[in-house]
Amino acid sequence: MTRAALLVLADGRFPAGGHAHSGGAEEAVKAGRITGAAGLEAFCRGRLHTAGLVAAALAAAAAAGADPAELDAAADARTPSPALRLAARKLGRQLARAARATWPSPELDALARAFPKGAHQPVVLGLTARAAGLGPADAAYCAVYESVSGPATAVVRLLSLDPFGATAVLARLAPELDRVVDRAVAAGHAVCSDGTDALPAASAPLLEIGAEAHAAWPVRLFAS
Repeated sequence: MTRAALLVLADGRFPAGGHAHSGGAEEAVKAGRITGAAGLEAFCRGRLHTAGLVAAALAAAAAAGADPAELDAAADARTPSPALRLAARKLGRQLARAARATWPSPELDALARAFPKGAHQPVVLGLTARAAGLGPADAAYCAVYESVSGPATAVVRLLSLDPFGATAVLARLAPELDRVVDRAVAAGHAVCSDGTDALPAASAPLLEIGAEAHAAWPVRLFAS
């Protein structure tokens, strides 16, 4: 294992398509739930402990060797919004393309054949980490960081928010990211012995509702 691979995978310049998605922040800005750094922090904290936790556990389980098809079905069950399911699969397809070119892997090839329209992004992320020689904790860290860094980057663009302030939000959340990763890794390992019922199913109804509203907008800066 080379820990430097984690830096490559977590780098925002890795061509996995995440830059086109706001993680629900665009809708939250329009609805007035994010107007500045304080609102961004509250939004990111809520996303971290719900969607972020679920994504991190799925990624950790995939990196630990759990069946990706079963994990994909579990991800579907934990994503009520059709718009979010579609976005997750588009992101998964793009990540798989980048990952297969960067870290060729029979497991990634098999996943691409099984899910030609894309598997859920956290599942692909876990298999990508595995192909890169990384472990479940590394995959979980990538997932939780994406869950907050995407909205933070989007809000800088949407509100012309001071980027120093947005970065400070991420720094303040760092201890919580560590705790969420610990929970996600424990759940990911449990999947290998107890099945996908061991995965968390933390709910974020407002993200789901907002995603459906956002998908109907005629003009959007971000895809989701």
